[in-house]
Parts: sequence; C-alpha cells; structure tokens
Amino acid sequence: MRRTLTALAAALVCTACSAPASSTAPQGPAPSASAAPATLSGGGRSQAPGGTAPPTLGIAWDEQSRTAALDTATKAMDLYARPTVADTVWIQDLGQLLTPQAAADYQYTDLADIPVRKITGPGRLEVDQANGFGCHVVFPTDAGDYDVQLLRAAAGKPWQVNRFTPPNGTK
Repeated sequence: MRRTLTALAAALVCTACSAPASSTAPQGPAPSASAAPATLSGGGRSQAPGGTAPPTLGIAWDEQSRTAALDTATKAMDLYARPTVADTVWIQDLGQLLTPQAAADYQYTDLADIPVRKITGPGRLEVDQANGFGCHVVFPTDAGDYDVQLLRAAAGKPWQVNRFTPPNGTK
C-alpha cells in the first residue's frame, strides 16, 4: 500500500513538472494610463466633466448656512464644556448634535480629560468657499482656542459636529 501511494505521488509530481506552466502575465503590452476609460456616473456621463469638480461642490455658502453653522457649533461647544456633569448626561445631550462617527468616538470620553470649563468669547466661523459641506468654528476658551469641525450631508440638512480639537498641548 505504501509503495502504491509513493508511486502515485511520484507520477503526479512528474505530470505537474511536464505540464505547461500557466502564465498570469498580461498578454501583450500593458495599457497606458491615458488609454484607461473614464469612469462614468449614472446616466453614462463622466463624473467630472472637463476633469474638474464644480467650484462649490454642489453647495454654495449663504447667510443662512453661516448662521446655522455658527449656532450649531455654539450649542455643541456649550454642551461639550461641561466636564462636571454625569458622563451619560453629557453624551446624551451632546450626541444630538454629533455625526454618527463622532457620537461613537466621544461615547466613552473621560470628562476629567476635558480641559475647557468656559467659553470666553464668540466663535469665529472659518469657511472654504469651494466646500459647502464642511467648516470650522474656533472658540476662545479658558483652556485656549478650541476648533469645532462641522459637516452637513447636503444643502438644507442640519450641521453636525464631527470633531472637537483642543488647543495645542492639551488632550
């Protein structure tokens, strides 16, 4: 039995050795980058006609957008700067203004690590005129300047806080 298995294994190895090797190398020259077809969106149109994105990425900044962003950031910063409340109350109140990712990120925050106790002045809105989907609001606080990043999914959708960035040198 053992000789039969050994002979069979030897026959298979020899057969594999004499079989033509399959090639995974491309047949012919590799396509150049310029020959690649354009990616198409729904309806068969190119994603960015002319190779450039629209100047405002679909959402233009207006006074209503600015006011809504500043109001949301101010409410969120007021709720964030409360390290003495219960953890569950803190995240429950603040979570209503957060993106889903931010809510997950901040869910287990140790409030003792939050250095800010008081906002000392109004927020300063910083926008990129070419990007109507996001902005930053910088707040002076007793711990230094805090940056609040806001995002929205579309024009008319509510602003949501994506990130609180403390001053350099703090947690």
